[in-house]
Amino acid sequence: MRAFTIIFWKELRSFFLSPLAYVVMALFTMLSGFLFVNMVKAMTANVNPQSLVFNLFSSGWFWMGFFILFPLITMRLFAEERKMGTLEGLFTAPVRTSEVVLAKFASTVVAYLVLILPMFLFFPIFKSLTGETAAFNDGALWGSFLGLLLVGILNIAIGVFASSLTQNQLIAAMLTFVGVMLHYMFGYLHHMSALPQSEFTAGLTYFSTVEHMQTLSDGLIDTRPMIYYLSFSAMLLALTHHVLEYRKWQA
Repeated sequence: MRAFTIIFWKELRSFFLSPLAYVVMALFTMLSGFLFVNMVKAMTANVNPQSLVFNLFSSGWFWMGFFILFPLITMRLFAEERKMGTLEGLFTAPVRTSEVVLAKFASTVVAYLVLILPMFLFFPIFKSLTGETAAFNDGALWGSFLGLLLVGILNIAIGVFASSLTQNQLIAAMLTFVGVMLHYMFGYLHHMSALPQSEFTAGLTYFSTVEHMQTLSDGLIDTRPMIYYLSFSAMLLALTHHVLEYRKWQA
């Protein structure tokens, strides 16, 4: 546990001591704010039965900016260590591979939550300025936060796995982005099914990030996406562990 804590704080400190963290936070907050303002204008011009929270997190424009986060915050995790030759030194220390993987993963999840936190301040600020309670629902906001947490955990697990496969950060970033986008696009296959009411289509819906976020943005907490995202993330972390164990025995 001591090794986990040391690696966790080392990774978190190195991330927030680099300018990348603040550049990414500023860009993501700016893009989210621009989308938020335009969503408010669109809802003012046209009557919409859905809340502002639901409409923001259902927008494809939001997801395009959101997915760029993960290659940037995960590409250096193992790729940089391999390139600098420090990964081999870490393996020779009395540290279990599982502790290394979990510490790097956990620190990235915390960093991710810090990066998206300013976006969630838009809603209470909007409520305090306008007094519009219809656009701000506590259940919808907490459900959306849970949804973004689950999606973020899965996407970070994809990035951790991708970073363990190469020593080139650019390749790790590209692999992460492709993996994240493939998972996102896979969720749209249920719209293309020739049997819209079939069990096959219902099964494809289970993989849809947008469908899950729409449910959670309505304030409806469903355990099925929680089980799906957490179990898939655990599988990817287990694969990362096996990749690193293989490299350890090669070293």
